[in-house]
Amino acid sequence: MDQLPIFVTLKGRKVILLGSGEMADAKRRLYERAGAAITDDEAADAAMAVVAFEDDDEADAAVKRLKARGLLVNAVDRSALCDYTTPAIIDRDPVLIAIGTGGASAGLAKAVRQRLEQMLPAGLGKLARGLLAARARVKEIWPDGADRRRAIDAALNPGGTLDPFADHDAQAIDHWLTDPAAGNQTGLIELSLHSADPDDLTIKQARLLGQADVIYADTKIPEAILIRARADAERFDLDAFDATQITGLTLVIRYG
Repeated sequence: MDQLPIFVTLKGRKVILLGSGEMADAKRRLYERAGAAITDDEAADAAMAVVAFEDDDEADAAVKRLKARGLLVNAVDRSALCDYTTPAIIDRDPVLIAIGTGGASAGLAKAVRQRLEQMLPAGLGKLARGLLAARARVKEIWPDGADRRRAIDAALNPGGTLDPFADHDAQAIDHWLTDPAAGNQTGLIELSLHSADPDDLTIKQARLLGQADVIYADTKIPEAILIRARADAERFDLDAFDATQITGLTLVIRYG
């Protein structure tokens, strides 16, 4: 690991941004979303700086000046000059997922982000806020730390009451706390796929593949789609399907 991924609180703090144009505007939007106060005053009292000059010599000189002041510097599209790089971000506030390549390829980081975005429900942040609000109740129900961790893990497991890859209504956490043993997702779900391209999976289909305990798949279903399933999910040919033997969350996947 060549870089340490960290989340920095920038709300109300100054960040120096030097340069103009498309690259600088993109960085400005990103840092302002995090609450930073952007300034182009190179002498400002700041902990971080971004250099977005097009000209190589101008960028190199600015980076040297800023580093001489002890600032952490990000030089846009110049990974060799960077003290830190900005990742591709999936924002489900307060849940943040950052994908970085150490400056090797911003395009690769973006592609991974786009793939993961398809799998993560829009309500993931709401679930996180709900768990924070319920923290006192959770401690009251499970005063022992080990019991509490096991209960939370069970609820958040694939197919569990609070599975983070599933959609939940506003009462999901209340239902879990009222009856912690209930709600683990089981049963049979049938999917009909019309494309061999995994990028054509719907968001719901991708989530179900990631949640299923058992999968019965048509032999025409390509491996590129089936590898989206959990590594520990049991997989069988559709010819072996027996509706009387359903366990956990079972998917039957047909093609065409």
